[in-house]
Amino acid sequence: MHRRTVLTAIASAVLAACGHRTKRESTTNLSNQRASDNFIFQHGVASGDPDQQSVVIWTRVSLDTPTPVRWEIARSPEFSQVAASGSVVAKPDSDYTVKAVPENLAPGQRYYYRFIVNGHVSPLGRTRTLPANDLTHFGIALVSCSNFAFGYFNAYHAIAHDPKVDLVLHTGDYIYEYGADGWGADVARQLGRVHKPAHETVSLSDYRLRHAQYKTDRGSQAMHAAHPMICCWDDHESANNPWLNGAQNHQPNSEGEWSDRRAAAVQAYYEWMPIRDPIDAQQRLAFSRQYKVGNLATIVTLESRHTARTEQIDYLKYAGSIQSQADADAFKATVVADPKREMLSRSTQSLLVNAFAQSRQQGQPWRLVGNASPIARMLVPDVAASGVTDGEPAAQLESNAAKALFWKGKYQLPFYTDTWDGYPAARERLYVQCRERGIQDMVFLTGDSHSFWLNQLADEEGNPMGLELGTAGVSSPGDFVESGWSVPVAEQLDRLFESALDEVIWTDNLHQGYVRADLTPEQLTSHYIAVDTVLSETYTTKTIKQTTIRNTEGRLSISDQLG
Repeated sequence: MHRRTVLTAIASAVLAACGHRTKRESTTNLSNQRASDNFIFQHGVASGDPDQQSVVIWTRVSLDTPTPVRWEIARSPEFSQVAASGSVVAKPDSDYTVKAVPENLAPGQRYYYRFIVNGHVSPLGRTRTLPANDLTHFGIALVSCSNFAFGYFNAYHAIAHDPKVDLVLHTGDYIYEYGADGWGADVARQLGRVHKPAHETVSLSDYRLRHAQYKTDRGSQAMHAAHPMICCWDDHESANNPWLNGAQNHQPNSEGEWSDRRAAAVQAYYEWMPIRDPIDAQQRLAFSRQYKVGNLATIVTLESRHTARTEQIDYLKYAGSIQSQADADAFKATVVADPKREMLSRSTQSLLVNAFAQSRQQGQPWRLVGNASPIARMLVPDVAASGVTDGEPAAQLESNAAKALFWKGKYQLPFYTDTWDGYPAARERLYVQCRERGIQDMVFLTGDSHSFWLNQLADEEGNPMGLELGTAGVSSPGDFVESGWSVPVAEQLDRLFESALDEVIWTDNLHQGYVRADLTPEQLTSHYIAVDTVLSETYTTKTIKQTTIRNTEGRLSISDQLG
C-alpha cells in the first residue's frame, strides 16, 4: 500500500462548515520539522480525557529501543511560556506509546503541546481543559464507526478544521477487528487501505498493529492534533458483538480464550488512546466516565459491552419457531423482554443517575450521554406491505438481507438485537431510576448504526425521557445501502421508519459524517454534517439537517431549522 505519512499540524485557515471543497494536502505545518522528525512520530499526537486542571497528551515513538521523551505544554504555539513539562520513557511494554498528564492547568483554556526525542520535535498538538465557570457556548463533535478498509477518514479531517468544535466524543468502533479479506475488503484493495495484520486481530501484537495503522490516516492525525477527545468503546475494538463471557466473532476453538483476547484488545486500547489509565489495573473494563462542562452540561460515557451485558439474541436460533404474530409476540415478551437481560453494570448506572441528579441540582441545562448503540425503540415496520421496495430487481428482493428485513417487519421485531432494543428491561430500569430522580431530559449521543438519527425517547408508560442524536459512520456504510438496496429505495426506507415508528423523527443512511452539538444556556443546536465521499481525499461537507433543542423545566422540545 502506498501511503504518504505527513506531518500533522493545526491548519492556518479555517474551512467553512458547509459546502467547502477540501483538499487534504492543504494542511499547514506549524512546527517546521525535519523529515527525520516525521519518521520518529509517524502516528502523530493526540490529547483527551480532560478535566478542569489537566488533560492527557499522547504520542508514539517509532523506535525499537527504550527512549526518553520530553513533553511540553504551553499557552501559545511558540512555547514562549511553558506551563508544564516533564519526561517519560517510551518502552516496549507499552508498544512505545507515551502519555503524560500535565496538571495545575487553568480551566477552560486552550493549550499547545509537543514531544521531543533527541532534539527531534513532534507535530504540534492543540488541546483545552474543561471550563469550570459560566460558559456561553461549547461545541461537541460526535463520531463513530471509523473503518479503515471502507475509506478515508474525511469526517475526522473536517472536524479538525471545524472552528466550532471544542471537544470530540467518539462512541465506539474506533478500529475494526476484521482481516484483509473481511468486511470492506473490495473497497480496501481499490484504495490501498487493506487491513494490517492481514488476519483478524486476536493477539496483543495484532491489536497494536491495527491501532497503529488507523493512526496513519491523515484525517485521524489532524483531528487528534486539533481537539481533545473523550470516548467509549463499542464492539469492534475487541470483536463483533462481545458480551460478558464471549463474542459473536470469537471462536474459542481456533482463537483461544475470550478473556485473553479481550485483555489484549483492552490493553492495546489503553496504550493507543489518549485516555487516563485507572489507578487499579483490574478496573480497566469499567470504562464509564463523567465530565463537567462548566455551567452548561454534564457528560457521562457508558461502558456497555464488557462489565454486565448478557449475550445478544441471535435471530437464527428463533426464526423457525416464529411463524405467526402470536409467536412473535411471545418471543418479544419472554425472550427479548426477559428481566434478567442486562446492559449496564450497577456502578455505571449509578454513575449516570447520580451525576445527572447533581447536574440538575446545580442548574445545568444539558445532560449528555456518550452511548455506544441506539436506545430508541426501532421495531421494524412492515416493509413488504409498504410497497417501497416493489421496484427493486427480483435478485435483490430474494437476497438474505431483504428477506431478513421483510421477516422482521412482518412481525414488528427489533431492527437490531445488540442495541438497547435487545435489552428493553434494562432500558426501562435505567429510565425508571432516572425518572425517580427527576431526570427526563437526557440527550443520548449515539453511534454504532452507521446512520444519522433524531429520536424522541419515552419509557414504557409513555413518559418522555429525552432525545437521541445518532451519528453516521466516519467511513462505515449505512445498513440499507450496504445491504444492496438502490439509493432511492434506501431513502424511502428511511422515510418509512420516520412515518411508522413513534420514536424516530428523522434518519438518513445515505451518508458518512459527524454530528456537531452546539451548546448554549438557552439551546442545543444539532448539525448533521455529511461528507460527499470517503473514496477520495478530496471531499465536500454539507449540513443535511439542523435542529434546535430547548429545555423547559426538565422537558426537551425540538424545532427544525434545516432538513
